[in-house]
Amino acid sequence: MIVAIVAMYGKVYHSSFVNEDVESRACGCPLLPLKSHIKGPAPISDQDTTDIVDEAITFFRANVFFRNFDIKSPADKLLIYLTFYINIALKRLEGCRTLAEGTKAIINLGLEKVPVPGESGFPFPGLFPLPQSHDEAGESCDYCSFTFMFL
Repeated sequence: MIVAIVAMYGKVYHSSFVNEDVESRACGCPLLPLKSHIKGPAPISDQDTTDIVDEAITFFRANVFFRNFDIKSPADKLLIYLTFYINIALKRLEGCRTLAEGTKAIINLGLEKVPVPGESGFPFPGLFPLPQSHDEAGESCDYCSFTFMFL
């Protein structure tokens, strides 16, 4: 049903975190709060609210059909990256025949180093500004790795 609606209206879903007042950013991305019981590089969000991971999962099926995505806020950049990562995870699961194989594939994906803007292997050159320091690059990598754990 969503696919038909998207095809009719051509609506790309944007992040609701447009006007979020975040304390920190890394590589042009807001380090948004996440629903987590694990202390990490992301601020902790209330369990009853929607976080950026919830949005990425909810909007994945609709947004993945679009070739172009008009970025309206820095949170949209993070939404694009998370959508890309969900797609990678699903591709890794394609050949898995058992739950154990799938679990192993996802754990191995989570252990891979997340490239930051400017590094080879970064999927979106030009979308994110280059890190201004080694600390900013590390912060970006840590936040993305931590966020990917919740997908």
